[in-house]
Amino acid sequence: MTWATMPLRRMVECLDGRRIPLNREQRSKMEGQVPYWGAGGILDHVNKSIFDEPLVLLGEDGAPFFISDKDVAYLIDGPAWVNNHIHVLRPRNVDPSFLRHALNCADYGRYITGSTRDKLTQDDMLAIVISFPPLDEQRRIAAFLDAETARIDGLAAARQRMRDLLELKLERMVEQILGLDSSPRMVPLKYVVQSVSVGIVITPASWYVDDGGIPALRGLNIQPGCIDSSDMVQISQVGHVENMKSRLSSGDVVVVRTGQAGAAAIVPEELDGCNCIDLLIIRPGALTSSSFLAYYVNSYYVQDRISEHSVGSIQSHFNVGSMKKLDFPVLERVEQERRVAALDEVVGDLDLLDSQLESQVAILAERRQALITAAVTGQIDVTTARGLSSSGGVAV
Repeated sequence: MTWATMPLRRMVECLDGRRIPLNREQRSKMEGQVPYWGAGGILDHVNKSIFDEPLVLLGEDGAPFFISDKDVAYLIDGPAWVNNHIHVLRPRNVDPSFLRHALNCADYGRYITGSTRDKLTQDDMLAIVISFPPLDEQRRIAAFLDAETARIDGLAAARQRMRDLLELKLERMVEQILGLDSSPRMVPLKYVVQSVSVGIVITPASWYVDDGGIPALRGLNIQPGCIDSSDMVQISQVGHVENMKSRLSSGDVVVVRTGQAGAAAIVPEELDGCNCIDLLIIRPGALTSSSFLAYYVNSYYVQDRISEHSVGSIQSHFNVGSMKKLDFPVLERVEQERRVAALDEVVGDLDLLDSQLESQVAILAERRQALITAAVTGQIDVTTARGLSSSGGVAV
C-alpha cells in the first residue's frame, strides 16, 4: 500500500508553551494522583493538572530515541502535569493512537541534535515526516496495534516475571549451599585470609601512561563474578614499583570499594602481576578458597551487610577495616570447594535459563517494533494480518 506522507506540523498543535517543570521539593508539597510526565514517562504524581484532554507526548531530551524496545511517544487522555523535557502535541485530523505508534518507530537519527544529550528540538520535531493513510485506515491500524502490542507486552512481562523468580531462586540456592541459612559459626574475615589491603588511592591518575605501562584494574572493570579487561588503564613502571602492595596475583579476590561497592571477582591468570586502583584486595591464603570467597562476598547476605557499612552521600564507599571485620563462615577448605562445585552447577543451570528468557524478551521487543513499523507504513494489511503466532513470533 502506498500512502501520502506529511510533516508532523500539519497534524498537530504544539502545546509546549503550557508546560511547567516542578522540582522534587515542589512535587513533595503537591502529592496526589495526577501523573507528572517527563521524557522517560511518568516520573511522579501531583494533586493538580495543567492538561486534561487526549494528547500525544513525545520526548524532547533524554528520551531513549535509539533504543528500539523503549517508547518515546505516549498517548494520554485525562488529567496530567507535563514538564519541559517532553513535547505536548494536540492531534488534528489524525488518530491519536496511530500517531503515537508512528512516532514510536520514526527514524530519529535524521532529527536529533546534541553532542552530549540527545535532544529533539521543537522545529526538528515538527519536521518529522510520517505516513498519512486515510483516517479510517489509521483507526484500523491503531486498533490492530493496540491489541497486538498489548499481547506482546504481556508475553514480555510474563518472561520478565520468570526472570525475577529465577533471581529469587538463585539467591536462595546460593545462600543454602553457602550454608548461610543454617547459622554456621562465623569469624571475622581477617582470621581466615592471608591479607586484606587496598589498591592505589592517592592521585592514581598521576601514574597513568598511554602505553608501555602496567595494566591496572579499576572498579568499572569489576562485575559480580567477572572482570572486563577491555578498558583497563596503564600506570608507569615507576608507579608500579612505588605501589607494589597493590600488585595483584592470580587467585586474589578484588572487591569494588567505591560506586558499586561490594562487587567481587577473582583475578585470572592472564592478569597476574597487574596493579589496581581503589579496589579492596583479598589474598585468600591456604585456609580459604578464592571461588568460595567470591561467591560469599557476592551473595545477597553479604551485599546487604556491605550496604549497611558503606559510607558516602554521593557514592557508596566500603573500606578495608569493614571488610576485615566481615563475618565469614568457618568451613574446612575441602568443604568450601565441595560447595563451590555445587554452586557452579546450580548457577550455570539458572544462568542458562535466564539467558534464554532474556533472549526471548529481546526477540519480542524486536518483533513488536517490526510489527508497528510494518503497520504504520503500509507494509501489511491489518485487516488480514494475523499478528502474533502461538509461539510468540509475529506472523504477517
